[in-house]
Amino acid sequence: MGDEAQYATYPTLRDRVVIVTGGASGIGEAIVHAFAGQGARVFFLDIQDEPAALLIERSRSSRHIPVYHRCDLTNIDALRQTIADIVRRTGTIDVLVNNAGNDTRHAIQDVTQELWDFTMAVNLRHQFFAAQAVLPAMQARGQGSIINMSSIGWVIPSTSQAVYVTAKAAVVGMTRTLAHEVGKYNIRVNAVMPGAILTERQKRLWLTEAYTAEVLQNQALKRMIMPEEVARLVLFLAADDSSAITSQSYVIDAGWV
Repeated sequence: MGDEAQYATYPTLRDRVVIVTGGASGIGEAIVHAFAGQGARVFFLDIQDEPAALLIERSRSSRHIPVYHRCDLTNIDALRQTIADIVRRTGTIDVLVNNAGNDTRHAIQDVTQELWDFTMAVNLRHQFFAAQAVLPAMQARGQGSIINMSSIGWVIPSTSQAVYVTAKAAVVGMTRTLAHEVGKYNIRVNAVMPGAILTERQKRLWLTEAYTAEVLQNQALKRMIMPEEVARLVLFLAADDSSAITSQSYVIDAGWV
């Protein structure tokens, strides 16, 4: 699997069933590829067919080739059905990574009710309902790890993203309350709060010289963070190496916050 060999291997992730939402590109792509490199059985949900196909091809040397499910995560019925199909196929769910999101910029004056509802649906709502859908399988197994993707955006705080930032702040609150409610089943729930991650989307839309200068000025480490670095944190939170860790939010931002 390439350069991954120089990083940690988690034997407890081998053959485990992992669901990753928004797994076809960006941080999600790195997460899917990283789990595949650990020998996990990865199922990823997205609506980007071409990037999904490229990711599957890239991961063909893994123990289990990742499986793509085309699913609009704003459609909760479709999300529930897709997760039910995965459970029927595998018999269980060990790990859920609620990664999917959309951080499109918007001015406060431009926010409509429709934009508000869509942004909440793609950044927050699906995370709750995906967690709800996997809980029966995790409870039956007596263990599980749910990892929700938040952002440092609500801590900085970011501007021109009022609705997105609101959703990502809510993810942290949701993570904590879910962790305390499902801990009795030995299910752990944690959040990851990335900073400025050098994804292809970021490079295409926002990586100007001025933006890069702002990022590096605010970070303690004077370099950009790569998606695979976020993926390695997610692997740790999914593996039994973090078995006593729950209800936490892990910042990975090169020292911005």
